Amino acid sequence: MAVTTEMVKKLRAMTNAGMMDVKRALEDAGGDLDKAAQLLRERGIAKADKKSDRVAKEGVVGTYVHHNGKLAVLVEVNSETDFVAKTDGFKAFVDAVAARVLAGDENVAGSLKDELVAIVSTTGENIRIRRTARFARTGNAVIESYIHMGGKVGVLVELTCGKAASAADPAVAGLAHDIALQIAAAAPRWLDQTQVPSEIVESEKALYRQDPKLAGKPDKIVENALTGKLRKFYGDVCLVNQVFVKDDKLTVTQVVEATAKACGDKIAIRRFARFQLGAA
Repeated sequence: MAVTTEMVKKLRAMTNAGMMDVKRALEDAGGDLDKAAQLLRERGIAKADKKSDRVAKEGVVGTYVHHNGKLAVLVEVNSETDFVAKTDGFKAFVDAVAARVLAGDENVAGSLKDELVAIVSTTGENIRIRRTARFARTGNAVIESYIHMGGKVGVLVELTCGKAASAADPAVAGLAHDIALQIAAAAPRWLDQTQVPSEIVESEKALYRQDPKLAGKPDKIVENALTGKLRKFYGDVCLVNQVFVKDDKLTVTQVVEATAKACGDKIAIRRFARFQLGAA
């Protein structure tokens, strides 16, 4: 059967594949649209496999909030070039990833395998769903999302309150926003020092012990010095210990405590997620 322009248009609309790929698939399928679509899918998988080892460090970090703030997700989807990341097709794929994560899908890469193959075939780039996070609000909690640098950094943070009135207080909403800004700017690795793996702490101690200034010093002096150095380390990597980016005379803990006192309540940072495009 001869391949017509109308058939090519129809198959392109069905698959979003390139014109030459569509024409070749129709010819190989004898004009059968369904068989041609299956051929395109199979060839797309092959192309995706070939591209899967190519570096994909561009893309988008996006946050999506649903159900009046009850659900929020953070996703990172990578492409090879910033040009592709700005296309409507790529943005639509990121939206599809976010929608699946919002729905509670824990295997979004598997669920969207066909869509992933299609966008790899269309863009000619290695596209990958790198990581996702999903926060579901419970009790008197506040979830804040924030995107920085046009999609290069994304943040989710959840605060817990003792009273429902506090969760609805604009001051607490402002605090949540400030903490999200803090996370974006200061890049904490953990919430507090209890979350720092013991092997990381021991590695830091071993490094500090190599300081020539501690050579030959009594054990008590060495331990005091290590305590001080660890305090500084925690101040760099733990959110609650960090200096507040809006006021370097305060720590994040002090800022949270001030808002809690003003509200007459107990407020705490429960968890956070921070994705930086292409970073660990």
